[in-house]
Amino acid sequence: MFVKPIPGRTTAAVEGDAVVLLIGMRVNRFWAVHQWLPVMLSMFRMLGELARDRDRGLLGRVLLTASPRTYYVVQYWESKEKLYAYAASPDMFHHRVWGIVNRKERAGKVRGHVGLWHEAYVVPEGSYESIYFDMPPFGLAAATGVLPVESRGRRAADRFAHRSSGKAGEAA
Repeated sequence: MFVKPIPGRTTAAVEGDAVVLLIGMRVNRFWAVHQWLPVMLSMFRMLGELARDRDRGLLGRVLLTASPRTYYVVQYWESKEKLYAYAASPDMFHHRVWGIVNRKERAGKVRGHVGLWHEAYVVPEGSYESIYFDMPPFGLAAATGVLPVESRGRRAADRFAHRSSGKAGEAA
């Protein structure tokens, strides 16, 4: 699907803290397709599950590859609490898959054919900024909306200094 770029400079419309999860896999043994393909398909199934239930808190995601071996997803969440709730919810697919991984590991059946990893970050307001030039909504802006860059400032320092309205004791 082709999305037209928005002319000029824009910024993400995020308010408050930004919650970012990087999660992925590394194919350690290409020949062990029966080991790594189910992991990859599980990630797509979880993303589909989250897309069908927007109340779970996933705002947006970007699928990326770091190499022919490493694939990952950058996810933007409403809050760390919603991220934790999804990960721990017994009625969600993630909980079932992680249980399988843990049981295989305890039984000594993990052979190192595929690696798993994640990093989660809560980025406090005032510790992030964004700019997009002649781009369709992407990344944080696709997850939270797009604003003209002037609404947050043309300089990175101005965008870092932006504070949501309604935060007591802070400049707007």
